Amino acid sequence: MNILLVGSGGREHALAWKIAQSPLVKRLVASPGNPGMAKVCELAEWKPTEVARLVQLAKEMAADLVVIGPELAIEAGLADALEEAGIPCFGPTAAAGRLESSKAFTKAFAERHHIPTARYRICEDAPAAKAALDDFEPPYVVKADGLAAGKGVVIAQDRAAAEAAIDDAFGGGFGSAGQTIVLEEYLEGEIGSLFALGDGRSSMVFGWAQDHKRAFDGEEGPNTGGMGTYSPAPVFTWDLVEEVRERLVEPAFKGIAREGAPYRGVLFVELMATRDGPKLVEFNARFGDPECQVLMLRLESDIVPYLMACATGRLHEMPAPRWRDEHAVCVVLATQGYPGKAEAGSVIRGADADFGPDVVVFHAGTSTGEDGLLRAGSGRALNVCAVGADLAEAREKAYGAVASIDWPEGFHRTDIGWRALAR
Repeated sequence: MNILLVGSGGREHALAWKIAQSPLVKRLVASPGNPGMAKVCELAEWKPTEVARLVQLAKEMAADLVVIGPELAIEAGLADALEEAGIPCFGPTAAAGRLESSKAFTKAFAERHHIPTARYRICEDAPAAKAALDDFEPPYVVKADGLAAGKGVVIAQDRAAAEAAIDDAFGGGFGSAGQTIVLEEYLEGEIGSLFALGDGRSSMVFGWAQDHKRAFDGEEGPNTGGMGTYSPAPVFTWDLVEEVRERLVEPAFKGIAREGAPYRGVLFVELMATRDGPKLVEFNARFGDPECQVLMLRLESDIVPYLMACATGRLHEMPAPRWRDEHAVCVVLATQGYPGKAEAGSVIRGADADFGPDVVVFHAGTSTGEDGLLRAGSGRALNVCAVGADLAEAREKAYGAVASIDWPEGFHRTDIGWRALAR
């Protein structure tokens, strides 16, 4: 098979790493890719939103399958264009992808299809949003409606902070993503990330993990796109997994199909396990980042047949995936200042060292200059991942590798997996 993988982040590096292991793959091309991905596949130059060029690339390489990594490609309609060209695609259409690209759409969708979620208000301007705060109690949850790279959520501890977040959103703090905002009831419980595959008719659960969204240790600091993950997560008992499947996953797949947009790809369900059962926090229309990284380390099955089955409507023929018994941990290294203003271009040394068979370093935001040195972008740069017999062993291996990487301008959390270890 010839496969085109779209994207350039840590999620896409993890997917490329796993796809390249498949004996079914003859040629794997990533566009635009990153320096780490160049070690496992070919790279092309087109960005995820350059739809016409990516379709042409897929035709030129006689792609049997295109795998969409990032949400921007989904919103841009890449799957729609590939469908029109007759090229199988793992990734939903723009209409189905509204489950991520518009939080306002998703909240109303959840209400239509009886999916449990937090109480909410959709606001189109700052005065209306500030008035709507009367309907909620602190802490206040303020969300940008559109795509904001995982950073469009503010949890404000008091009204003044909430009003400041509202002013920031409507003042352009999240770009066009913040032209509409969603105010939500704050949910108490433990958060988790569950993944499910869909082919437009059938679906299956495809693993779970727990993410750390806050920038700093102890769940302090601003929300980010994710500073680390681990899998399996103790919050996911078999009873909870089944309840999430019945109450969140199946209604979502069936509902979006009834609304004329059958879903083909992976649905990321971010949920809160509350005293009243699981409630939807948000849907994402792709593998999570950095959740994908730990899932790919633990996935024993060949991923390619599952990707192809989703793209071609044959998921019902697939067995349940096999998972390694080991635990996996991912520690994110980001440029100091992230998720706020951060300076790109600092040099990273030691990321390509041999850390042993249980450690993999995925590149999330790096480039190689003319001098051949590895340089960081202005956000998340590396994902240092490891597997171990238990969570403690996996953490020890991951942080051991982190300590060997020379990057003074970077930072990371030191407590990934703390909630599970504290049980």
